[in-house]
Amino acid sequence: MNDSVPSTVHPYEALTPDVVLNAVEAEGYFCDGRNLALNSYENRVYQVGIEDSQPLIAKFYRPNRWSRAQIQEEHDFCAELVENDLPVVPPMPDADGNTIRDHGGFMFALFERRGGHAPELDNLSNLEIMGRFLGRMHNIGYLKPFENRPSINIETYALDSIEFLMDNQFIPMELETSYRTLTDDLVKIIEQRFSETHFETLRLHGDCHPGNVLWRDDIPNFVDFDDTRSGPAVQDLWMLLSGSERDQQQGQLNKILSGYQQFCRFNGGELNLVESLRTLRIMNYSAWLARRWEDPAFPHSFPWFNTQRYWSDHILTLREQLAALQEPPLSMPW
Repeated sequence: MNDSVPSTVHPYEALTPDVVLNAVEAEGYFCDGRNLALNSYENRVYQVGIEDSQPLIAKFYRPNRWSRAQIQEEHDFCAELVENDLPVVPPMPDADGNTIRDHGGFMFALFERRGGHAPELDNLSNLEIMGRFLGRMHNIGYLKPFENRPSINIETYALDSIEFLMDNQFIPMELETSYRTLTDDLVKIIEQRFSETHFETLRLHGDCHPGNVLWRDDIPNFVDFDDTRSGPAVQDLWMLLSGSERDQQQGQLNKILSGYQQFCRFNGGELNLVESLRTLRIMNYSAWLARRWEDPAFPHSFPWFNTQRYWSDHILTLREQLAALQEPPLSMPW
């Protein structure tokens, strides 16, 4: 880990606009003074203007989150996908071929700015296209395992999240019993679902929601592999499903798999994990906000978090997930 981040109230306090511009210029680029902060909270991401050229995207990794080896594995996976003609936006190498750069105690990477918009997933044709590209991506993901990146698992996403929220007194006292009882029941069911489902793990995008896809000329350009992990293939598929009606989601899944299975075999048994993975994501998200609450950007950007209303709604959402876990899973279209 890089442990030379300046000691301030929060490490990102030291990441001033001048530091961002100086970091990019130290890599041999001439900035024109434009520096636009983009919508990112876990890391800090900026669009930096370059004289007589297109702007660059500079991503400064959150200190002490990922090791250098873990970040390098993310970058190497992106490079491998690009080598296989996948529409991924990879980090740019320097003159020596390095993609991880250092400045002022921060590790950062530079990316080409690529235009596009979020995919319109209510268009079933777009879902089939997404399925084709994810099938190609997963074919590469199966070729070898990650050695340093973590996996999607119950301990990290559920048990650690519950413990952090309880130990740090985020859950209001009057809701603690309800929260603990409910999460105990959820963990038992999720553990059962995982134990009864046979699946292989592979290298995934890991956070494949529409905000991490730039749609351009009917091609989904995948960005932000910061959460790339090992896990079941269905993790990259279920977040493309929308709506609360089962028939609607089944139709969407059918289209995704129609494209996916043109390039990669899908184990239909993994559909048994969809609601478990959704529940793990919900639990992990609340703990993520809590773990980052000392970062000044979080109270400003998420003012509704850590209120009585928030935790009441969170428990209601988890109760809905408990019910969803009792329902039969979506099915294969053939």
